Amino acid sequence: MTTAPDRLLRRLEWKLGRRLDGRLQGSYRTVWHGGGLDFTDLRAYTPEDDVRHIDWNVTARVDEPFVRLYTEDREMTAWLVIDRSASMRFGGGVGKESVAAELAIGIGRLISQGGNRVGAILFDNGSHRVIPPRTGRDQILRIARELTSNVLKKSDKTTDIAAMLALAAATTAKRRSLVFVMSDFIGDPGWDRPLARLAHRHEVVVIRVVDPAELDLPDLGLILVEDAETGEQLLVDTSDPLLRARLTDQVGTREREIAEAMRRAAVDPHRITTDQDMLAGLVDMVRRSGRRRR
Repeated sequence: MTTAPDRLLRRLEWKLGRRLDGRLQGSYRTVWHGGGLDFTDLRAYTPEDDVRHIDWNVTARVDEPFVRLYTEDREMTAWLVIDRSASMRFGGGVGKESVAAELAIGIGRLISQGGNRVGAILFDNGSHRVIPPRTGRDQILRIARELTSNVLKKSDKTTDIAAMLALAAATTAKRRSLVFVMSDFIGDPGWDRPLARLAHRHEVVVIRVVDPAELDLPDLGLILVEDAETGEQLLVDTSDPLLRARLTDQVGTREREIAEAMRRAAVDPHRITTDQDMLAGLVDMVRRSGRRRR
């Protein structure tokens, strides 16, 4: 008898296989790929080159900067860093946590089909879970089981996103990897520097998961709201125009702060909302990444 994680993985395999139509595979000339390690040639340095690839011995001999060229690594190690804090459990209908789980499983399966290794870091303030990278469908099924059945400890603190990114950096330090970070980025400030350090070492794809109600509070009259992070409860009148205006200002400030932090980290995030077609969002993310690489 098949389990719920297995059924979920089968469903995503079928849907993603039809919708993406090979956009992530094919002779390793892919949108996301590993960092090359095998030296092949030298050429003159250009301003667009990474200074870390300069061959200083050759540069000293010819008195002109030269960079080393490498073949593209045929094997990739990908990490799925998933925020599972209390704020990710918010959402009407399909919540943010469910969307992040399906995205992680779908991306992981697509990458593993090329023989690449996939690992996962599931983070909450109370605890975290690290699944070492391995190849094959069974590895993705293991990650799916953890995402759909394993409940991490709850915390009464706001999300320490900086700690999540620091954990990701420490876990992935041995090998240059492709790192997907999935979070709503609602938490303590100061995560831009750890994100920048992670992006300096690895190819980082940031996926910000958002629920529309976080951006525009629906008019539901008098309701009891609860802060998912701290558990604080408050009775509010959502039809009050002054309250709605104040919340709109606060949301605008938060969005600007997140955008500025992403800019400081030199990361261009992808945004997925809980009410949009997850597969369409993934296809758009692949296309955007392809355009940036070209």
